[in-house]
Amino acid sequence: MNPSPPPPMPSRSPLVAAVALLGWLALALQLWLSVQLTIANGQGAPAGVWIYVGYFTILTNVLVAMALTAAAYGPHGAVSRFFVRADVHTAIAMSIVIVAAIYNLMLRQLWQPHGWQIVTDNTLHVLMPVLFLLHWWLAVPKATLRWPQVIYWQLYPAAYFVYVLARGAVDHWYPYPFLDVTKLGYLRVLVDACAVLLAFIAVALLLVALGRWQVRRAGKGTPLAVLP
Repeated sequence: MNPSPPPPMPSRSPLVAAVALLGWLALALQLWLSVQLTIANGQGAPAGVWIYVGYFTILTNVLVAMALTAAAYGPHGAVSRFFVRADVHTAIAMSIVIVAAIYNLMLRQLWQPHGWQIVTDNTLHVLMPVLFLLHWWLAVPKATLRWPQVIYWQLYPAAYFVYVLARGAVDHWYPYPFLDVTKLGYLRVLVDACAVLLAFIAVALLLVALGRWQVRRAGKGTPLAVLP
């Protein structure tokens, strides 16, 4: 007998749609700022796009915006059906938590953004992580979450690590100081990456634990809030 499919998330939510739109606007603005910076430096627009897609923050916020868009308008195809899954939402939640934690604890003090860069900086590193976690907590059914899924979720950060090393071998540019092979060497970068991976696993385990607790709490008759 085939197991019953997981319950779908509420669709056509204007609030979730608004948060998704905020995410897309922040990403678009950050792309424009990146291109403007490289043009001003004489590198051209393609260099701005290349740098833009090198950041884990950007790639993860794209996933956040896609998941929120799918949740807001409901599954209408293979891609949106993938992004409304509870395990996918939770994997993205894991990644956006790490984005916020590393940036605000380790990287924020390394530079001083100005103007619109302050807006995108705080939207992508603070506001969107908070709003996505609220969405995950309030609107994502979590009965299908399982502990072994935590291992599969590490494929995304692991793939990003390989991607960064491959890019860096070509252009010698690394998006984050703790991944800078030219300054630290491959061994130190590998140690740093393993430490970050442990943080990913810890956050993932915490999210699964919270999700399973929420399911048990709901099973005892305590209603869970749902975004409109």
